[in-house]
Amino acid sequence: MSDPRLTPDPALASQSRAAQVAVPVADLCRRPDGPRDRQVLFGEQVTVLHEASGWAYVQAEKDGYCGYVLQSTLGTPRNATHRVCVLATHAYVSADLKSPDLLSLSYGARVTVRAETKDFAETPQGHIPRGHLAPIDSHEEDPAQIAALFLGTPYLWGGNSRWGIDCSGLVQAALLACGIPCPGDSDQQEKTVGAPVSGAYQRNDLLFWKGHVALVVDGETMIHANAHAMAVSYENIADAIARIEAGGDGRVTAHRRPGV
Repeated sequence: MSDPRLTPDPALASQSRAAQVAVPVADLCRRPDGPRDRQVLFGEQVTVLHEASGWAYVQAEKDGYCGYVLQSTLGTPRNATHRVCVLATHAYVSADLKSPDLLSLSYGARVTVRAETKDFAETPQGHIPRGHLAPIDSHEEDPAQIAALFLGTPYLWGGNSRWGIDCSGLVQAALLACGIPCPGDSDQQEKTVGAPVSGAYQRNDLLFWKGHVALVVDGETMIHANAHAMAVSYENIADAIARIEAGGDGRVTAHRRPGV
């Protein structure tokens, strides 16, 4: 059976047009007015497959995820030149940090730079600090370092942004930033990211439980977005394994190493 998260519903695939997310973050829902499955960020590309009653059924370019977004959250696609490479930034009216801010953007948002000054990049949305942007085709090298940017970010089921993120959203943000393909949900990640390994934990290994994933920082520590702290936090691996099992959520189901 095909996965409806990754396989467009043929009954809804009545059109195919490109669009991009035109708001800081948009919920990708299971059905119109339904629960949030994931989120898509400003500038991310989607293919619109069907539109009705204010909702668009789309497939996200970054991971193939299918779902519904409000039509009002979509705009005309642009060729992005840069991505936000800090936890969050603002677009300002002018190239002046004291000018009014127009838009807040999360890590991973994609923008089109039209011109640059010494300290700012001009985009259609406003002026963004140059140090907060990286070329769209550039990659980071250390997923755990990217995950650490999100420390303290509130836990949000299905979240993918600085304003709220869940375990699989955190892992996806970290891996995609480093050029490692990664689907959106933890069960998908457990099947496809890297290869299973055993033995000592290494930095950037992934540990999976039923419905949960964490990123290894070192042999004793992991980072994860978790409902226990209701935030992105570090936790001792042995303590987390014991706590999760004692809470009734079972043992570790997989230990995988990206890039293997």
